[in-house]
Amino acid sequence: MKRENYISWDAYFMGIAMLSAQRSKDNNTQVGACIINQDKKIVSVGYNGMPTGCDDNAMPWEREGDFLNTKYPYVCHAELNAILNSASVSLKGCTLYVTLFPCNECAKAIIQSGIKKIIYAENKYADSDATKASEMMFRMTGVELEQYQKTGQEISLSL
Repeated sequence: MKRENYISWDAYFMGIAMLSAQRSKDNNTQVGACIINQDKKIVSVGYNGMPTGCDDNAMPWEREGDFLNTKYPYVCHAELNAILNSASVSLKGCTLYVTLFPCNECAKAIIQSGIKKIIYAENKYADSDATKASEMMFRMTGVELEQYQKTGQEISLSL
């Protein structure tokens, strides 16, 4: 019997990234990431948040103001968290599913970790210098980029 009511691998892994994003306490931009190996096994997940041990409620989440009173010097991006959460598992040849195109700082960590493909949901900062730098580094190092295409199989997350 042929089964027809299942979701694609891309929809499944992007769904995991989207679910992970829901853990973020950032009111402006919740980002999630899911790293899979060549066998389509999840090796790590992450979301944007404060470093372990830093009280989310005591840390600033503002986007504007004095630098030390904004989230920017403190928050750890979803991609970096997923890389760091992978423990001792090799990420060489892995694929990263992420809800937002990686910034230049995360691009460096992605490249250094050996991830070879990125599937991203949106690229709302496409015109920024950080994104342009990311794209340049990815091209130079052969990291494949693909924008996720909705298929209608996406799962609605409302708990």
